Amino acid sequence: MLGSISLTAARGVEPDEFLIALGADLDELAARTPYKDLVVPVGQPGKPSPRVNPAMYGTCGEWVYVLEDWGMATWSTGYRGVKSMQPYPDEEIVCLTMNWWNPPCLIIHAPGDGRAWRAEFGTDTGEGSDLDAALQGAGAVFPVVPDVSAAEQAAYREEHGERLPHAVFTAVGAYTGLSIDRAAVESGDLPSVLIPMV
Repeated sequence: MLGSISLTAARGVEPDEFLIALGADLDELAARTPYKDLVVPVGQPGKPSPRVNPAMYGTCGEWVYVLEDWGMATWSTGYRGVKSMQPYPDEEIVCLTMNWWNPPCLIIHAPGDGRAWRAEFGTDTGEGSDLDAALQGAGAVFPVVPDVSAAEQAAYREEHGERLPHAVFTAVGAYTGLSIDRAAVESGDLPSVLIPMV
């Protein structure tokens, strides 16, 4: 699993419960199949099924995390309409979705009060949260400069936009304490499940 990875991290919920809420199959969860060994159903010859996406998952401290590389985070597509994915009080969720088909990349933060805040990469949620402070501290928020033309702002974003995913992931790592073994991700050694499209 390489490329532009989307991340969803949750705490205050049991890992298997969170994966089931995303649509994971109970038998797949019990099998704990490494990503490199996961068999993805074929839709058309040589192409993965358009109805499910493989995802890696793991835990770090009190967080469960889900990594997806199909272009979006499943939780981001369903948290507003799928009851099992809605953020509940005392469950905190941080989601970084790449949104390949519907840019821009987004940060979605459900702080545990039943609400969720969204921000584009390069901004913060505007809630003054500890996550916002981490985004600021990691350089993941573009500065707001008054009296600058829209063209100058666009040029700045284009010049500095490539560093944003790294800065955003760094900020979320600092905020959550998540440390994900990159070698395990790259080798496909983390457990995996198939998650249906929402």
